[in-house]
Amino acid sequence: MKEKRWKIRKDYEIEDVEQLAKELGVTKIVATLLVERGIKTFDEAKRFFRPVLEHLHDPFEMKDMRKAIDRIQLAVKRGERIMVYGDYDVDGTSAVALVYGFLHTLTTNLDFYVPDRDTEGYGVSYKGIDYARETGVKLMIALDCGIKAVDQVDYAAQYGIDFIIGDHHLPGEELPRALAVLDPKREDCPYPYKELSGCGIGFKIVEAYMEDKMGVRLCDEVEGMPEWKVKKHNELKLNLLRYLDLVVVSIASDIVPMTGENRVLAFYGLRVINTSPRAGLEAILSYGHIAPRTAQEKSEDQKKGYFSKELTISDLIFLVGPRINAAGRLHSAFDAVRLFLEEDKERAKMLANDINQYNSDRKELDSTATMAAIQMIESDERLKSRNSIVLFDETWHKGVVGIVASRLMEEYYKPTIIFTKSTDDMYVGSARSVKEFDVHAALERCSDLLEHFGGHKCAAGVSLKPENFEKFKERFEAEVAAGLQEEEMVPEIEIDGEIDFVEDITPRFMRILKQFSPFGPENSVPVFMTRNLVDTGYPRIVGSKGVKHLKFAPIMLEKASRPYPAIGFQLGDYYEKVKAGEHFDLCFQLEENYWNGKTEVQLNVKDIHFRGSEY
Repeated sequence: MKEKRWKIRKDYEIEDVEQLAKELGVTKIVATLLVERGIKTFDEAKRFFRPVLEHLHDPFEMKDMRKAIDRIQLAVKRGERIMVYGDYDVDGTSAVALVYGFLHTLTTNLDFYVPDRDTEGYGVSYKGIDYARETGVKLMIALDCGIKAVDQVDYAAQYGIDFIIGDHHLPGEELPRALAVLDPKREDCPYPYKELSGCGIGFKIVEAYMEDKMGVRLCDEVEGMPEWKVKKHNELKLNLLRYLDLVVVSIASDIVPMTGENRVLAFYGLRVINTSPRAGLEAILSYGHIAPRTAQEKSEDQKKGYFSKELTISDLIFLVGPRINAAGRLHSAFDAVRLFLEEDKERAKMLANDINQYNSDRKELDSTATMAAIQMIESDERLKSRNSIVLFDETWHKGVVGIVASRLMEEYYKPTIIFTKSTDDMYVGSARSVKEFDVHAALERCSDLLEHFGGHKCAAGVSLKPENFEKFKERFEAEVAAGLQEEEMVPEIEIDGEIDFVEDITPRFMRILKQFSPFGPENSVPVFMTRNLVDTGYPRIVGSKGVKHLKFAPIMLEKASRPYPAIGFQLGDYYEKVKAGEHFDLCFQLEENYWNGKTEVQLNVKDIHFRGSEY
């Protein structure tokens, strides 16, 4: 088991913590959590804890939004054929479903398209444009891709096809010559929030259209309107809100920052998905044995003393994301869009069953490839001693190399690239990196050996000719060796603060902690530390298929304190020491464990350091 470094956050001023604690009437640990998130005043805290629709920005602040909305309206008015085009992952397919689903309420002369992962690859493809031309499309709306499709947009223009691009990735040096380019990361875009998901961009398009052409804004007041107009307004507003179940799925799965506008969209999206999700999402969630419950059902549960589990961002990441992605990895992402659009519950169950099977197949391919890769490394001392992992096997499925790279990076904590062979005999791979190493910058310095690469600091896609593989492997190893210090090859756990079981973990503290959600990047689930603990009874190993989790008996301070149940995933190797009664320091997250309708506080253990070890 790879030992981890513990780092207690100290990137704040204690005066700010003390002032905020006094202003809000909260404990210092709560104030610390807020200050760590950049929240230093009462008003900032109120905005954080009470997200409201009024916090959403005007969609017309996004550059080119006016052009986009006018062109969509013109296409609808003329009866022109519109194609909604998107990437094959969760963000792309949810964006396509959202915009297509909305446009379908305005016109039937409509189509959608998702590129094939293997034959077309990421982004706007010539094959997709040719299909649009052959089917009479006059307007293409590209979502979650297109910001670098300069040549493809020019190609489409030759056939009289206009383009609207709605992307959230960083632009290249040249913007496509599209009719409208919606991307907050454009240098000349004044939109205040830069971190929307691709589906979030799609939602802003729909929001802008409804505001401009239907007179409906999410934060509008309706006082003084005639009763019939109020009713119509509220119906349209509710219809717009219902799209937020797709938006929150994209925010969760695309790992965008859980700040600002994303936090508002996710907050209300979780409300939708917990009460009235679309049929496709409800069908997918059933595979996690989770059924959304209405407000009335929850009220009845509470009267009986039971508490209904609310779906969280984490549930969406682990239950929905992998299944939707599996469609694009192993079969066709069209299936994912169809599932999102399906309104009939029985047909949705059939589609969800197919997608769940793709996910099962994906797990098997992923597991087989991961075990083979680990065997390669463990059987070769040269590979084990390297600073990087770069492996190739032509039998590995292209759709799972990214997952395998992630698993190996977590196992060995080294920058990792996993390659397989594509249909055109090119080597294609996925890269994953430790947080201290910019893999995209390293690939850029190796670009003379590559055919293509793209991505960001922690993850990237890459392709090269077979004859360049060995040269690239050595060059990349040199880049990693020069760019990483030895201590940076040890995974780090960032700890928000040290807490006491008795004084800090109170019912009020747990209620406040819950209000920090939705959690995600830049608003992660807080990690705490407590020193000098001991297991009070008989810990045990739980898990299956060789995976060993450590289930603690209730643990407590060495001196009498309130005991808490705890689970340490993948920490089974510590069983003997814990069982022997050795004292340890613990870093953990606090969570509510639901069982038989009851709820209790449980520690989700992230790591253990036994007394005397350094961190």
